Amino acid sequence: MDAEICKNFLLVRTNFPDQLDNNGNYKIEDDTHFKEYCSNQNCVNELEKISAGCLYLFNEFFKDSSVFNSVAKSNINIVDYIIIWLSYMLNLKENIDNNSLSYFYTTNINNDKYTNTIDGVEGYTSYKDLIDKTNMMNMDIKDISKFYDAFILLCEMYSVFDVDKNDCTKCSDKANQFVEKYKNLNENSNNTEGSPYRKILSTLSTDYNNLKNKCSDSSSFPSIETTQISVKGSEQTVQNSAQTSEVALLSSSIGNKLIPVLSIFGAIAFFLGIGYKYSLFKSRKRSRKQHLREKLKNKEENE
Repeated sequence: MDAEICKNFLLVRTNFPDQLDNNGNYKIEDDTHFKEYCSNQNCVNELEKISAGCLYLFNEFFKDSSVFNSVAKSNINIVDYIIIWLSYMLNLKENIDNNSLSYFYTTNINNDKYTNTIDGVEGYTSYKDLIDKTNMMNMDIKDISKFYDAFILLCEMYSVFDVDKNDCTKCSDKANQFVEKYKNLNENSNNTEGSPYRKILSTLSTDYNNLKNKCSDSSSFPSIETTQISVKGSEQTVQNSAQTSEVALLSSSIGNKLIPVLSIFGAIAFFLGIGYKYSLFKSRKRSRKQHLREKLKNKEENE
């Protein structure tokens, strides 16, 4: 991301506000950049207005090989930001049809304006292909919309960053706001390994850290914790594993010490058993001899 990329998003935001008018409708303040994407160059239909903004952004970054190679090739995650904008705009109106990504995808993205081939670009055949490869179309539109505020803050920071002096003085307040919003997003239950949600978080954190690293003095830029839930889980797993290993080693050590001791006691018990049996045998033998003597003595006296 850079200031030039953000300039296009902020231009859309200025000319096509990200809030409804007093009548609860979308309103394009200046259609100079959008009318060519509408029927008869007149954006009347609500979805057509949103699609015009979406197509404008895609054309600015992915129109052909020249534009793609100069801007989007090294910033392919721009597509994530376009879909964040699209989702936020659709979600402004509580309507079963036009606040549904799947509905917009079916009625607009499947038409030729999104499926036309991008000339001279390898790896991506069309705008639709770019959208499909984000894997964001199956996400809940409300979840995607939650990223919008953080994204706008990020763009505003890039816009006021002094490139010549690497000065981030004007970014500090927004940096703190961004980190707070990022923290809340990071704690969301949808933040799971390999999910599109995690990918969007990664895009935001990467662009934030890239800006922070450009600052001559980044002390005003707080750090952000990424994949906090996952890291804690891993630490817990390692800790549990270590505890299990320690218990196993302790048990093994005790077992090794007990075996010789038990062997000695076993031997003693064995010999005591033999001694007891021998003593019992001798006692019985003496008893028989005594009995025989008394029997012989009685016999002699009777004679």
